[in-house]
Amino acid sequence: MAGRKLSVLQILPELEGGGVERGTLEVARALVEHGHRSLVVSAGGRLVEQLRIEGSEHIAWDVGRKHLATLRWIRPLRRLLRDERIDIVHVRSRLPGWILEFALRGMPPDERPVRISTVHGLYSVSRYSAIMTRGERLIAVSNTVRDYIRNNYPQCPPERIEVIPRGVDPAEFPCGYRPTEAWQHAFFEQFPNARERILLTLPGRLTRLKGHHEFIRLIRTLVQEGQPVHGLIVGGEDPRRQAYAQELREAVAQQGLEEHITFTGARSDMREIYAISQIVFSLSCKPESFGRTVVEALSMGVPVIGWDHGGVGEVLGDIYPPGAVPLQDQTALVTRTLELLDRSPLVPAENSYTLDKMLDRTLALYEQLSIEFPGSPTL
Repeated sequence: MAGRKLSVLQILPELEGGGVERGTLEVARALVEHGHRSLVVSAGGRLVEQLRIEGSEHIAWDVGRKHLATLRWIRPLRRLLRDERIDIVHVRSRLPGWILEFALRGMPPDERPVRISTVHGLYSVSRYSAIMTRGERLIAVSNTVRDYIRNNYPQCPPERIEVIPRGVDPAEFPCGYRPTEAWQHAFFEQFPNARERILLTLPGRLTRLKGHHEFIRLIRTLVQEGQPVHGLIVGGEDPRRQAYAQELREAVAQQGLEEHITFTGARSDMREIYAISQIVFSLSCKPESFGRTVVEALSMGVPVIGWDHGGVGEVLGDIYPPGAVPLQDQTALVTRTLELLDRSPLVPAENSYTLDKMLDRTLALYEQLSIEFPGSPTL
């Protein structure tokens, strides 16, 4: 059984973009490269074309839509699992997890594939969220997530939890990278106030939990102290939270910081923006499950300062302890920023949060479970 070709199905709501979606494509690509068959069920999105080009099959079902009509996908999913002889089914979101649960209940035990769930977030604790604790294995994307599962779902056997941190490709975010002169010229033409300034960057969508107000207060304090800094707030507006985006812009205007803070909107050139930043920040008041932007910036050798909690605190503790600041301690945030601006400890050139390591461990888990549960999974 070892080394045999596997058919692996990943299920998630959509393929528009975001960390969960990128992780799905990364695993799908690795499966194909290792000679396995890769299938993905989602409502579709802009990443589908890339998924197909890289050798996976896509089934366009809106299994993540919060509507009673979504239940219509239970029987088609059951047929798909049976007809395509799926060995591993990997679910990455709660509602698709329930659709899978009902599909599996209608199958004889010896026909069921192995079920794996990845817990990507610190979901609200409920019976609805508990579906992500079902199956032969749970992948926790950090020790923070593992502890969340253990503390809130004690009925889940701890030996089923596998910690596989998300990883970043060092080739995509290389240490010491410098943008081309053409890119820099275009960027500073678009955002002239940032030119010839020390750039401090807060990446993340414009949602209330991301700590934008704390970042604005930080920039105000540094400017008042005569520091030649400029704040970049890099992230798109959430269509459902446009009032918050307007609130942030008004806060910047009221504090006279229009020349000192730039809203760039959503960007596809984060590598270049990290590279021109003196420090990158992660200031979410709610603990993150992992902290991908932290690893991306650190992978490039760029210092990161973040609140010392959740996945961000975990990553900083592993890679760059000087960047960890007590949660919502604004005074400590200012002090640490000034310290790193004056003399920043070097960021290690390598770390363990690599894409290859994540993919190797994920595929090894698939292969291990295909041997451990060859045809009669325990649900």
